[in-house]
Order: sequence, then C-alpha cells, then structure tokens
Amino acid sequence: MINANKTLSLAIMSGKGGVGKTNLSLNLSYALNAGGNSLLLMDCDLGLANLDVLLGISPETNMQDLLTSGAKPADIVIPIEEGKKFDILPAASGVPELVEMDEDMQEMLFSKITKLVGSYQYLVLDLGAGINGTVMSFASMTQMRIVVVTPEPTSLTDSYALIKVLHSKHNVSDFHVIVNQATDAKEGKATFERLNMACEKFLNIQLKNMGYVRYDPTVTEAVRRQIPFIKFAPKSDASRDILNIAVKIQKIRMENMGRLGERPVMKKFPTLAE
Repeated sequence: MINANKTLSLAIMSGKGGVGKTNLSLNLSYALNAGGNSLLLMDCDLGLANLDVLLGISPETNMQDLLTSGAKPADIVIPIEEGKKFDILPAASGVPELVEMDEDMQEMLFSKITKLVGSYQYLVLDLGAGINGTVMSFASMTQMRIVVVTPEPTSLTDSYALIKVLHSKHNVSDFHVIVNQATDAKEGKATFERLNMACEKFLNIQLKNMGYVRYDPTVTEAVRRQIPFIKFAPKSDASRDILNIAVKIQKIRMENMGRLGERPVMKKFPTLAE
C-alpha cells in the first residue's frame, strides 16, 4: 500500500531500561507537534505500557482491544492536544502474550492501523527496552531508528548489543543516537563517540549523532507531576535540547519527502538521507 501522506515512521528504542526512553519519546513528540506537525505516538512497550502514566491518563481501551475484541483504531486513539492532531495509541500492561507477538499478530496489528497512521505526518513508536523479537521486528520496519543511551557503561554495552542484533539479524545499518542525561555537550559527544567507535570497528557501520539532552532536575519533577517536561518547564535545559533534536528530525523528513511518498509507512527500508 502506498503512503501518499508523507508519513515518517520513527522508532525510539534503548538497549536497557531506565535511560529515559519513554520520557524522551513523549517530549520529542510534543516538540515535533509544536512545530505544526500532526503526530501519532504509539506505545509499543507491549505488556509494560507507561506512556499513559507519564501523561496521567487512564485509557479505557488499548492495543489489546484492537487485537482481541475487534475494536477499530479510531476507537482507541486518544487526543493529547486538542486541535493540534497529536494523538496517542495506548498499549496494555501485564499482558505477556503481547510482549512476544508472532508474525501473524504483527501483521494483523499493522493491517488495522495502516490507514490511520497514513493521516499523520509522524508516527512515533516508543519501543520496549532490550532485544526481544517484537522490538526487533518493529524497529526493522520503521523508516528511522533512534537509540537512546546514557553515559553509563551498561547503557553503552546494551545499546551496542541492540544495534548488533538489528544489523546482523535484520540487515539494518542506519541508526541515530540521542545521549540522555548528559552533564554537558562534551560528555554528550564523548558518549556518542564511544558507541560509534565500537560500531565502526566491529560492525563496520557509522552511527548518526542526533544530539544530547542534559541532565535536568525539572525532568524528575515533571514526571512526578505527570506533565511532559517540555510543557512543565519549556525554557529548561532539557526542553531546549529536545527542541534542537526535533528540528533535526524535521529537516530529515523534509529532505526525504519524495522518498517517503513512494513507500509504505511500516516496512524495511534503505537508509534515509541526512
């Protein structure tokens, strides 16, 4: 099916939990939408959903209903910003069978949401942490992948493992990286370089640096209050950093408009241009 609506699908993932991936997914989506882009944020941490917790909402229906009860996507989508076409497709919590979706279930899911996602300029997938089969499959089907890392050695090690599996098992070679919780620009750059050096040496691929988000105490307070930090403290260091990253993503989308119009929203793709 051809996507005539120029939708860019973007997977946000991490090698390990606790790096702030879901919070970055939410706030980056807010930043992209603030730039005038329609966006669907899809909670793909299937079985351990928490985007709804960060937003302080309690969805009555979720992705499980889409797969098991015949619900329509439009019945499940929740508007986050009225009048701005920024919506969320919530996942379910505590449903083990959704964590490892077989190919038939994945096909059923994307066949149901294909028409829906084509009406947005961005489809952002907040994937679960780690390298389970569902995460790998979803990541390999999006047009763009962002790996969230922190300066901690365990984050770098697990992120390398994530990239290695996607590269060796799914033939994916293009990855963008965001360094979260960096002290400053110097630490952000050094963290990226360590991961990139390992990928160049052992996998023969080069990563793309999307930037960094500084450690910011207001982020913790925003999470506590269940308010996205970009709304809670729009002039904070973290908010300014996430806006800078959103500008880079918007530039990539605009430079690839012709190619996006020729391809489905969710499928295996060649590398997007910088």
